[in-house]
Amino acid sequence: MVGIVGYGAYIPRNRIKVEEIASTWGADAAAFKRGLLLQEKSVPSPDQDTLTMSVEAARKAMRRAGSPDPQRIGCVYIGSESHAYAVKPDGTTVAEALGATPHCHTADLEFACKAGTEGLYLAYCQVKAGEIDLGLAVGGDTSQGAPGDALEYAASAGAAAFLVGGEQDKIIATIDATHTYMTDTPDFWRREHEFYPQHAGRFTGEPAYFKHTLSATREIMEQLKLRPADLAYAVFHQPNGKFPQRAGRTLGFTDQQLEPGWLSPWLGNTYSGASPVGLTAILDVSKPGDRILLCSYGSGAGSDSFVFTVTERINAARDLAEHTRPQLDEKKRYLSYGMYAKYRRKIRKATSV
Repeated sequence: MVGIVGYGAYIPRNRIKVEEIASTWGADAAAFKRGLLLQEKSVPSPDQDTLTMSVEAARKAMRRAGSPDPQRIGCVYIGSESHAYAVKPDGTTVAEALGATPHCHTADLEFACKAGTEGLYLAYCQVKAGEIDLGLAVGGDTSQGAPGDALEYAASAGAAAFLVGGEQDKIIATIDATHTYMTDTPDFWRREHEFYPQHAGRFTGEPAYFKHTLSATREIMEQLKLRPADLAYAVFHQPNGKFPQRAGRTLGFTDQQLEPGWLSPWLGNTYSGASPVGLTAILDVSKPGDRILLCSYGSGAGSDSFVFTVTERINAARDLAEHTRPQLDEKKRYLSYGMYAKYRRKIRKATSV
């Protein structure tokens, strides 16, 4: 068996409410709250980025794994579309911060919002093949949204990290299967040197998000001969509050199965961290024997589905690091739009001609 031996999440404490953004642009806040089920979102401080959040989440994963010798980590993959550098990997800094061996295989990954689960898949495959002892996968973003654009109401920040290994007495949740569904569907993109992404409006729904999410989930459940009732929890990519709920209900999942991992109304869309952070919240409340479905989505477009089975180890591991929900619900610091724009560097100095 191969599975998750440690997990952790990091969510910044800063928040901005939907009403604050809407009032700045003369928009109808009630429409966003009603239509997309959004209330507020996280905002990184000026000294926070994908790199710092990845380190924090990874350290929590290491603690839940029982603080293994970091020299055993054979790979570190950071999935994001807002890496700290355009040219220079985040992974090397994360690996050194953990004390990993210089022989560790490291790469920064990008596949819109599913780069985090791409890293999880690669770490899983290498451990399963016997190439490495432990593998670390992180999904995180300080996501971008142009001022006044619909994306600005959801684009937020957060990261989740998973340490994957094969020691039977250390596994928190076995990885039972994984499945991918991918097509060339250009619903969202950002070209080189552009500050903010562009999107295809309503096109991002049916032919993009829902087609890939529903297809990947139906196929992995058919592969394992599972029905929705056989799973304790399910978590889907969360670009807003409405899409994951609709996807889950379409597939036959109940609100009780969906709500523990449903964070986006209060967190926003953490892009590569969206479904992974939701998974960490589920692991915080799961019991031995629970089966969990995870389905990511990345524009361009594709979905990765995983099915996990929680082991007895969860009872000893979950309280070794800070849980996800308290980071979301407690010690929040609300920002004005002006402070938010300053933190996100939306205000740029004019250059002299």
